[in-house]
Amino acid sequence: MYTYEVRVVRAEEWALVKDLRLLALRDPVAHLAFLETYETAAARPDSFWQERAAGASEGAAAGVRQFVAEAEDGQWAGTVTLLLEDAGTVDWAGFPVERRQGHIVGVYVRDEWRGGGMTRALLDAAVDRAWEWGVERVRLIVHEKNVRAQGAYRKAGFIPTGRTVPLGQGSGEDEYEFALERPEASDR
Repeated sequence: MYTYEVRVVRAEEWALVKDLRLLALRDPVAHLAFLETYETAAARPDSFWQERAAGASEGAAAGVRQFVAEAEDGQWAGTVTLLLEDAGTVDWAGFPVERRQGHIVGVYVRDEWRGGGMTRALLDAAVDRAWEWGVERVRLIVHEKNVRAQGAYRKAGFIPTGRTVPLGQGSGEDEYEFALERPEASDR
């Protein structure tokens, strides 16, 4: 099996951030996993990707971190992004944020790397950073039909909260919130 390192992206790696995102958006289940289309992302100027990478890099202010799984040969094999949501704000779906929490988005692993634990390693890195930020829980949203992703999230300790987010635009489809509560200090 190949080996890889999970780490935070660097600002100067914006072109790799762009390439991996565009690859993810061409995945056969991208319409279930991402709110953005390939066409929209591909049309964005380089300045967008430069700002995105800089804002999610290690040197940026807390609030966003993008993690990447980098193979021995330098290939980026997977990614996940962690967002910080503060209590008293409203999330992207219009729901009030009741407590400080992490929100995982943009989970993607190249097809040839799936099934070997990379998704779990990426999620673990994001969750560990969220605990460092002092959040009370980490959540993610997953499409009702994305059963494979739901299984991966359950294996990583996330459980359904019961909150359903309608996709809107008359689709009749929903997304489910999964969350992982911060362990008590005595459990760590």
